[in-house]
Amino acid sequence: MTMPAPVLNLADAELRCASPERTPHGDSASQYDIRWAEIASRIGARKLGYNLTVVAPGKRNCPFHSHRVEEEMFFILEGSGELHYGNARHPLRAGDVIACPTGGPETAHQIINTGTVEMRYLSVSTLAPVEICEYPDSGKFGVFEDLPDVGCEHQARFRHLGRREDARDYWEGE
Repeated sequence: MTMPAPVLNLADAELRCASPERTPHGDSASQYDIRWAEIASRIGARKLGYNLTVVAPGKRNCPFHSHRVEEEMFFILEGSGELHYGNARHPLRAGDVIACPTGGPETAHQIINTGTVEMRYLSVSTLAPVEICEYPDSGKFGVFEDLPDVGCEHQARFRHLGRREDARDYWEGE
């Protein structure tokens, strides 16, 4: 297998939008702009995920959330906005670097474009086969199989969203 070139200029990154099943819906759908360009696989990365994220003024890319397994870092390239992090809010501008370590509600984060032009930022994360995210605003959690096992690419990845009060006893139905 040929390795891809280890360099990609962001001008050559191909932006894409969320698939129909992942497009926001409901009362708050208009608050989101989900556009990104996947970079990691195009330059041969193996243990880190990289993408370019683009967000329109007044929008955000994802809900307020935390990660239990994967750590994230963001680098603001263009635009301005706000980082909602735990219980705090921080202004953002081009050149800012953001650390989002693993944890619970205290590390929950969301980047909001509060400026008047598109916000562009690099997103970098560790990669794990299984991730657990928590969404403090809605009380949900998600379990996501992000990387399929080698040789099982044809199988659907496991994804489950729920709430703690939906928990079942370990022995129920056994």
